[in-house]
Formats: sequence, C-alpha cells, structure tokens
Amino acid sequence: MSATLSHRYFVTRGSNAILHYLHIDLVAVVGAALMIVLGAGLTSNIDVFGSSEQVLSRVALNQPLPQGKAEKARPSLSSAMSAALDFVSQRYRVSPTALQPVFEAAQNAARRRNLDPLLIVAVISIESGFNPYAQSNMGAQGLMQIIPRYHQDKLAKVGDKASFLDPVTNVELGAQILHEAIRRQGDLMLGLQYYGGASDDSEQAYANKVISEKQRLEQLTRRRDTATG
Repeated sequence: MSATLSHRYFVTRGSNAILHYLHIDLVAVVGAALMIVLGAGLTSNIDVFGSSEQVLSRVALNQPLPQGKAEKARPSLSSAMSAALDFVSQRYRVSPTALQPVFEAAQNAARRRNLDPLLIVAVISIESGFNPYAQSNMGAQGLMQIIPRYHQDKLAKVGDKASFLDPVTNVELGAQILHEAIRRQGDLMLGLQYYGGASDDSEQAYANKVISEKQRLEQLTRRRDTATG
C-alpha cells in the first residue's frame, strides 16, 4: 500500500483502520521471518553427506566431512584402523561411536596374537556385516560368528557375565579362534578356510573373500596416506 493510499485509507476509516493495517503488516513480517528460518533449516538438512560414493571418496582422501559431521580423532587406533572404521561406518550405516570399541578390541587382540587387525575386520565384514546380533542357521553368533557349543571353555575364561553376543567379547574370542586355526593349519588361507567351516573347498572361496575384503581396506589406507603425504 503506497503512502498516499495509506493516508486516504486512514482518513476514511479512522483509528480502527490504522490498527487493522498495522495488524496486517505485523502478520506479513512474522510470516516472512518464518519462511526464511524454515527455508534455512530445510537447506541445511538436504543431502548433508551427499551420495555414498562422495562420502567414501572423502574418507579415502582424508577430506573432512561436511561441518557438523566430522568425527573426533581416534588416538587409540592406528591410521589404518581409523580409516577402516570410517569406511565400515558409511558402508554398513553403523555409528562410529558404536564401532570404536569393536575396532579397539580387534586391534588389541591382533597385537597379542601377531595378526593383522585388518584381517580381523575383514572376517567380521564377511561373517556378519558388523551386525553384533547376527546368528546363522548353524547357531553361530555375533560379529565373528562363533558357534557357542564349541567354545564354551573359552567363554568361561573371559568371565561369568561374558556373552558371545557381546561385541568386544566376540571379537576377542573370534581372534583367538582364528589364530588357533591358522597355527594348526600352518597357512593363512587354510586357516581361514578352517575358520569358515569350509576346509573341503579346494577353490578356497571363503578365504578369497576375506583376503579381497582385507585388500580393499588396505587400498583405502594407502590412498589416504598418499593424499596426506
């Protein structure tokens, strides 16, 4: 409403018109403000991460995630395990916070048994897809798919409150079982086949899947180191 028209309108209508006019303007201002706030909120929530390919590319190149999504430093994990954690978190849609103790357990168990921690991570990926409550038709449970009836003695040594479904306990016992399998078979591939219950497979399909997954994690680490070197 122009100044001239407003003046005529007020003269004709009186004080009630003034109040009505101010009320209309106030509503318009408040409405506009709400639209701006809502618009900003919607914009900030649209595709924060981008596509999964973009996220994994950022992880591989050690590029920071969008503001508000970057994870804190993990001094307890090696560079390779930290990169693997980021990859697994995005791939399986699992919280990094939930994965942290699992990766720490894998790293610690691997050090005690002279294993590559990425090998343990690869086994978990193939066995359970990082579902701590996974259970097979054969009764294998947890991240590393341990069959309880064969390993009750190992569980008893961990503690009365331990459970095969506890992620940290499962990783610790799984690493022990894997180490024993490799040592008894005298070979990594044969040990993996034994662990996977596929010793009679001459094609070694299970072991090849685990090694392929481990190599993928290693490539991811190398790409990150190259980008930051």
